[in-house]
Amino acid sequence: MKIPLFDMTRQYNSFKEEVLNTLDEIFSTGKVILGPHVKSLENELAEYTGTKYAIGVANGSDALFLSVRALNIGKGDYVITTPYTFFATASCITRNGATPIFVDVEEKYYNLDLDKVEEILKNHPEKEKIKAIIPVHLFGKTIDLDRLQYFKEKYGVYIIEDGAQSIGSKWNEKNAFSVGDLSITSFFPTKNLGGYGDGGMVFTNNEDLANRVRKLRVHGAVKKYYHDEVGFNSRLDEVQAAILRIKLKHLNEYIENRINVAKKYDKLFKEYNLTDYIDYPEVFEDKSHVYHQYVITLKKGNRDELREFLTKKEIGTSIYYPKGLHQQKCFEYLRYKEGDLPVTEKATKSTLALPIFPELRDDEIEYIVKSIYEYYKK
Repeated sequence: MKIPLFDMTRQYNSFKEEVLNTLDEIFSTGKVILGPHVKSLENELAEYTGTKYAIGVANGSDALFLSVRALNIGKGDYVITTPYTFFATASCITRNGATPIFVDVEEKYYNLDLDKVEEILKNHPEKEKIKAIIPVHLFGKTIDLDRLQYFKEKYGVYIIEDGAQSIGSKWNEKNAFSVGDLSITSFFPTKNLGGYGDGGMVFTNNEDLANRVRKLRVHGAVKKYYHDEVGFNSRLDEVQAAILRIKLKHLNEYIENRINVAKKYDKLFKEYNLTDYIDYPEVFEDKSHVYHQYVITLKKGNRDELREFLTKKEIGTSIYYPKGLHQQKCFEYLRYKEGDLPVTEKATKSTLALPIFPELRDDEIEYIVKSIYEYYKK
């Protein structure tokens, strides 16, 4: 049995005709840049997330970069973030001239350890220069939004929620993106709401910030050819917006299917008595986890050996992430040492992402778990 880590083709077949008809409509009108589908998607996603404003941009990385820029964070400023995430979460800070402060993550779900964040906010020698926190709702697990709200009020920092992996997730009935001064998501094809190319969105409840991001995405211009500042070219493509509008109608169904896949993994890991060997992300009924990825942590055995074993059985896997950002060559100047962020460093050696997508079949899930059982019992 051959099982990919992610498969777009099964989903596409369910709405292929609608996509093709919509693309024909776009190409027939010739409105392919910032057209009506972009505007409609912005309105629909603002409503879906419970935010006042949504601004479509070229990709999730740009969404982060433009959010930092819109808050006027730059040289001499610090931004707290996680080292256990995709590179763009930190590069958006340095590309704006500011300096990241990497804070270790908590066990099991690998979101920012907010106790350690507060220690930094209280005790950093230049704490007055800490302007923002960029938390990541990693793998689809929502971070504590109530605590982030407290940080905003207590310490006067901005919050930029990196929800590239978590659209549709909640925290105690609060939607993700409800606390961030600015929040973002990505429409990379593997995401829970993914396009057929790149795309991203910025969310905010602040009209001034929304207008600033809109201006920045079109070279700093409110009116064409009249530039208030040097901006960027970062527009969500009309074709991607149209496809995303079709998929948005099914997003809650996709999330429920992902949760059900996770439940089946959980049940089988217990049935195969694998809980002494691996830890896994337990299922939450409240959508505080929407399972963009299903990542296990090895308690015993060698992660790379297990991955090779599964590859031979034609089971797709991935490693998120093989290095902490504080260990990357480009951040050597920050002078982090091995052992400074131990939970992150352990996670880079012991975690493995298993296949998860809404159309994954029960027999495929059982084959995956049975194969992991065979690795440990061989």
